[in-house]
Amino acid sequence: MKIKNRWFVVLGAVLIQLALGAIYAWSVFTPSLVDAGWTKAMTQAVFATGLFFFAVVMVIAGRIMPKLGPRKVAMAGGFVLGSGYLLAGLFGGTNFIALLIFIGMIGGAGIGLAYVVPIAVGMRWFPDKKGLITGMAVSGFGFGATLWVKLAGSWGTLIALYGLSTTFTALGAIFMLMILVGGIWMIFPPEGWLPAGYTLPVASDGSAIGDEHHFNSTEMLKTPQFHFISMTFAFGASAGLMSIGLMKLWPMVALTGNGIDKVAASAIAGTAMAVFFSLANGLGRIAWGAISDKLGRKESIVIMMATQGVFVILFQWMAGTPALLYLGATLIGFNFGGNFSLFPTITADTFGSKFIGQNYGWVFLAYGFGGILGPIMGGWLGDMGNFPLAFTICGILCLIAAVIMSQIKPATKTV
Repeated sequence: MKIKNRWFVVLGAVLIQLALGAIYAWSVFTPSLVDAGWTKAMTQAVFATGLFFFAVVMVIAGRIMPKLGPRKVAMAGGFVLGSGYLLAGLFGGTNFIALLIFIGMIGGAGIGLAYVVPIAVGMRWFPDKKGLITGMAVSGFGFGATLWVKLAGSWGTLIALYGLSTTFTALGAIFMLMILVGGIWMIFPPEGWLPAGYTLPVASDGSAIGDEHHFNSTEMLKTPQFHFISMTFAFGASAGLMSIGLMKLWPMVALTGNGIDKVAASAIAGTAMAVFFSLANGLGRIAWGAISDKLGRKESIVIMMATQGVFVILFQWMAGTPALLYLGATLIGFNFGGNFSLFPTITADTFGSKFIGQNYGWVFLAYGFGGILGPIMGGWLGDMGNFPLAFTICGILCLIAAVIMSQIKPATKTV
């Protein structure tokens, strides 16, 4: 298949990422699971397991993509993710071990297989708009949370009408179909292809960018820049993922503590996550990508992390008032979304785009670490009745991340 218009790649990328955004919709299921006898820590364990497998399998996906091709890897991810949710519906329901395996392990692995494909393919087709296109490609991941939360919750009322098992089954079939369709356009451009009117950038000495500016994974892992970028990503991910995991649970506690009844508090908290956080998350991916094309990746990440630290710390007091809750969810979601356009592009800018599929998989392991640290800590502190401490710790980590990123210098290969 030949792609005559490169924007079809963006369409396919968004379709795939919409389905992969399922992992951010997990919070819509947690109240029903808590009512079924789960602890808050158990709900976050499934979420954290999904994030861990997402990150680890993404490294594998990056390594096999040059051999199998991006289309096969994306479609394999769709099959695995869809199968995980289908099996959760058929055999899981509210069983903790079943959901840990089918949604956490298998579902997370499917997301990891497919996620890196649209990023790597998009960068090859749009070397002239790396930040913007990466942001657009991954925006579906953020917007997907809104779609699936609302479909399962207040708009489609799938959980209320059919229960968790049928909802998981239906979503699994939808996820599989969307990724298989989007995968049709996941192919690399011909070797040496460039968009009309675009010329390759040159090195600081005026020479053409060559292999000496493209690090493979072995070379990248030896650099301090890789560790600084990964640490920054891990701290930012911890804050955002902890906020996602608690975006329903903590506001419900704070709102009811301010005299709002449980039903109304649940609706307000659900709107904060499904509308304000999720839409801002999607928009932040596009906006930060475009901003970084103009301002620079490093500068953009420093600003994003510094402001995120402030917003996350303040959220512990904002969550108990509906208007401030919506504002806090919007600001945190907007900045959190920026991670997913800024870190692939700073990886490509620092280590070259030739091996971005493999290299970003290693960087993305930091997200898996953050997926364990943030949500698990939030769940434990929540069970102890100390949600505010979780937000304070994660906010401080973001401020530290801003300082770390500000110290990064251009990478050089070690001989």
